[in-house]
Amino acid sequence: MHHSVSSSSRRTRRRASWFAGLAAAGLIAASCSSDKAAAPATTAATTAAPAGTEAPSTEPAATEPPASAPADTATADTATADTAAVDTTPADTAAADTTPADTTPANLGQAFPDLGPATGDPIVIGLVNSEGTPGLDFPDIRIYAQASADYLNEHGGYGGRVVKFENCTVKGSPETSQACAQELAGKGVELVMLGLDLFPDYATYEAANIPVIGVLPILPGDYTAKALFLTGGNATTTAAMTAVIKDHFKAKTVGIVSSDNPGANGTEAALTAALDVAGIAHVTVKGGDNETDAGYQGLMREAAKDNPDILVSLYSDAGCIGTIRGRAALGITIPVITTSICADKDVIAQVGDDALGWNFVGIQTQKDTPELHILQTILAPTLGVAPEEVDSTALGLGGLGLIETMSLALYADIMAADGTEVTGQSLYDFLGSAKGLTLWPGQAAINCGDSAKYPTICSFTFPVAEYVAGGSVQTVEGQEAVSALPYLP
Repeated sequence: MHHSVSSSSRRTRRRASWFAGLAAAGLIAASCSSDKAAAPATTAATTAAPAGTEAPSTEPAATEPPASAPADTATADTATADTAAVDTTPADTAAADTTPADTTPANLGQAFPDLGPATGDPIVIGLVNSEGTPGLDFPDIRIYAQASADYLNEHGGYGGRVVKFENCTVKGSPETSQACAQELAGKGVELVMLGLDLFPDYATYEAANIPVIGVLPILPGDYTAKALFLTGGNATTTAAMTAVIKDHFKAKTVGIVSSDNPGANGTEAALTAALDVAGIAHVTVKGGDNETDAGYQGLMREAAKDNPDILVSLYSDAGCIGTIRGRAALGITIPVITTSICADKDVIAQVGDDALGWNFVGIQTQKDTPELHILQTILAPTLGVAPEEVDSTALGLGGLGLIETMSLALYADIMAADGTEVTGQSLYDFLGSAKGLTLWPGQAAINCGDSAKYPTICSFTFPVAEYVAGGSVQTVEGQEAVSALPYLP
C-alpha cells in the first residue's frame, strides 16, 4: 500500500539526486574497512580457490603476465604489508609459483605494489562518462579511473598489459551516447567501461563485438542489456534497505521522506517496490530539494505522525543535515535508515549526537589494510594531499571509477596468473561466469547473474553502520553483509 503525502514546504528544483550512485560509492569505505580474516561489510567471505576458478572483474587483462605477477609476489598478502612471503612459508619455497594460495584474489589484491611496470601490448578501453551538463557532471569518475590506470601501468597493468583509456564524454542525451558508441567502435577498443551514462548505445557496441562493463546501472534498460555492472544501483540499494527494515528491525510499517525530483522519485519507487515484496506498509512524504529548518521538521513530523516502526530518509547533501536535525528537534525516537552519503564526515561533524538512532546502508568503519594503503597511494597525487590524508569514506562518485578500474585489474591478474590470455572479451566472459571473485579493495562478493530478473548485476550485498555517541559511525554487528536478493522487486 502506497500513500503519498505532499509536504507543505516550498519546492525548489536544482538537480536530480543521484542517490543510488552515492550509495554505491559507499562500497569504497566498506571495502577498505575489511579485514582479511573476516568478511567485509559489503560481502560474504570469499573462497580461497585457485585463481583459475575465480571470476575476474570487468577489466581486460594482459596476454602475458608481468615478471612480477606470478604467485611469488601474491603471498605477501597473507602477512602485513612490510613482510614478504618468506614470513609465511619455508625459506626454500617462499616464492613457489605452484602454491595455489598465492594466486587467490585476496592475495593478488594486495600485490600491486610488488609488480613491475607493464610491458605488454596496450589494452585500449573506451571510458564513457557524463560530464559538463548540469546535474550530470561527474568528472571525478574519469579522473579517479585515470589515476588508477597510471598507478597500474607502473604496477603490472592488466595482467601485464599497459592500460590505455580512450575517453568519450556524454551529455545525458541518447544522441551523445550514440555518438560515443560510434566513435569508440571506430577506434577499435577492446572493451567499453561505463562510468555514468544514461543512454548507453548497446546495439552499436554489440554490432561491433565490443563487450561492455559498467559500474552502476541507472535506468531499467541497463538491467537487461548485454552488459555487466559491478554494482546494482537503486534496485539493490533499496532492496538491502528493505532487508534491514524487515529482518533486523522486524518492522511492519515505514514512513519515508524524499525530495520530489526525478532522481529521488526513481529511488523512492524502487524502495516502495521492495517494501511491497516484503509485505511492509509504507507512507511517503515528499518535499523540496532545499528546505528550511522548519521545512525539514515538517517532513519528519508528517512521516512520523502515525508512529511507524521505521523512518527512511532519501535525502542527500544538505538534506541529510536538515532531516537529522529535524528529527532530533522534534524529539522523535523512531530509528531511521538512509544511505552512506548521510554518514559523510562533514555531515556528522555538523549534526553530532543528533544522529543517534540513524543507520546507514553501504558503509562501515575504515580499518588499516594493505588495500587502503594502495588506494591512498593512487589518489594522493590527484587530491594533492599526503597518502595518509586520503579518506576512503569521502570519495563520492569518483570512487566508482577507482573501484571499476582496480577490480578489473585484479581479475586480469588472476587470469594471467592462471595462464589465461587477457583480452577485453575474455575478461568480460570471466567476470560473467567465474565464482569467488570480489570487488577491490575489499571482499564484496561478485556473483553476476545471481538474480534472473537483473541478469546484468554482479554484486548484491551491503554493510550497515550506525551512529554511535561521540561522533563515530560503526558497523552494526551481524549486518556486515546484508543481501538484497530476497527483496528485489
